[in-house]
Amino acid sequence: MLGVIINVITVLAGSGIGLLLKKGIPERVSKAAMTAIGLCTLYIGIDGALQGENTIVLILSMVFGAVIGTLVDIDKGLEKGGKFLENKLQSKGGNLTQGFVTGSLLFCVGAMTVVGSLNAGLTGDNELLITKSILDLISSCMLSCTLGFGVILSAAFVLVYQGGLVLAAGLLQNILTDTALIAEITSAGSVMIIALGLNILGITKIKVANLLPALLFVPLFYYLVSFLPL
Repeated sequence: MLGVIINVITVLAGSGIGLLLKKGIPERVSKAAMTAIGLCTLYIGIDGALQGENTIVLILSMVFGAVIGTLVDIDKGLEKGGKFLENKLQSKGGNLTQGFVTGSLLFCVGAMTVVGSLNAGLTGDNELLITKSILDLISSCMLSCTLGFGVILSAAFVLVYQGGLVLAAGLLQNILTDTALIAEITSAGSVMIIALGLNILGITKIKVANLLPALLFVPLFYYLVSFLPL
């Protein structure tokens, strides 16, 4: 839960700084910070991707996951769901609600949240969540400059949502006792982190959320390939 706690603290700190600044942060400063975060995200992704030992499992899982995710269009579904929730709640409240909803969606909807929480719960690796925390620190700072105090309240949603994912992954750890399988899951998730890093740097516009089903295919292909005479 360390990564989740750090994430909550950075959202609170960033929002507080944003409220104090009000006038905003220079664009060149925010761009430089985002570039640094993008590069660090790439490094974390590459490092994690190398933990896997079976390339066949990775390829099959990513391909099947990408096909299913694209057919379902998880990315579009998340986007529509977020807009629907935001419109509904905004109609019932003012700027406070808008800040809360926008912040909650920005900090919690995305592959980085899911993969980072899984890493923290399964292996105790909080590196990705801490990287996300730095990103959220900058985002919450700029967001609260325009949307106000409601952004701070979104820290509570971050605690409940991400904390729930980490706890759920921790329960799965008792089921997934095979360390080699966990390494393969980490490898697939890390490939998605590489995609996230490329997106942050503005090099690509990969719909990373559509790749998430690959994490479900890893155990299937891991055990299937283990029975093959390879």
